[in-house]
Amino acid sequence: MAFGGAGFALSYPLAEALVANLDRCLETYPFYFVSDQILSACIADLGVPLTSEKGFHQIDLVHDISGFLSAHPQAPLISLHHLDIATPIFPTMDRHKSVRHLMTAAKIDQSRLLQQTACYHKQKNWAFSIAWGYSAYIYETLIPRSILRRPFETFTPWSLKRRPPDYMFNTRLVTNNSCETPHIFFFRSVTRHSNNNNNSNTNIDEIVMTYVRYKPRQLPPCSSNHSADYISKIRVYSPATKLNFVENRGECCDVLNVDGKNTAEVRIRACKKTEITIV
Repeated sequence: MAFGGAGFALSYPLAEALVANLDRCLETYPFYFVSDQILSACIADLGVPLTSEKGFHQIDLVHDISGFLSAHPQAPLISLHHLDIATPIFPTMDRHKSVRHLMTAAKIDQSRLLQQTACYHKQKNWAFSIAWGYSAYIYETLIPRSILRRPFETFTPWSLKRRPPDYMFNTRLVTNNSCETPHIFFFRSVTRHSNNNNNSNTNIDEIVMTYVRYKPRQLPPCSSNHSADYISKIRVYSPATKLNFVENRGECCDVLNVDGKNTAEVRIRACKKTEITIV
């Protein structure tokens, strides 16, 4: 059903039909105690099916929801409910400051907020997973994008009394395996600047985001020569244009530099027509 906490959208004709029949619906369902349950039943009785919109989030999850937010569905973020139950989404801030911090990214580009992209640095055998405006992960092995889109189960179910499955999506378990556990970075700051294009003598607006390491991973390297422990900051460049969801395709990215003193650089861009992100 559509949850009132996450929110739902009604067309004008459906709202009109509900108003005309709401009293009858209330009489039919006196045993329902909450409004979203009643409305779901009434809408079903009107013959209208529910269309799922992936950007509405009831988030009946408890504790650390960073794993979920770092692998957000490929859809515009519309709502986040029950953040009062979850731990602060940025671990160095309280709940109120965490939400305000996320909104600083949204004010720059709401269309890309939490949108995930992945790219690879094959010389070092690293995979990058970027959740725009929220987090960035570095894995010390080339994990396919199809796996990276599954959220880490950092959270717990709303009720531990229920039997599995607890979620309507696949998850990955958190482990101490060095090749499966990422280095975790969180969004710190964002700026907008113009980058000169020498070929056309024009300035191209870009958004520059900085993500900083949350804490040391405290695991041995996945391979002896390619540890990412020295990276303390990730700088992510993205277009200043809004993300177009019409084609229903995510963006691609390129790893620009990992050889600096402590900073990796990644650029997000539109995928080429037949490009596939595969390792």
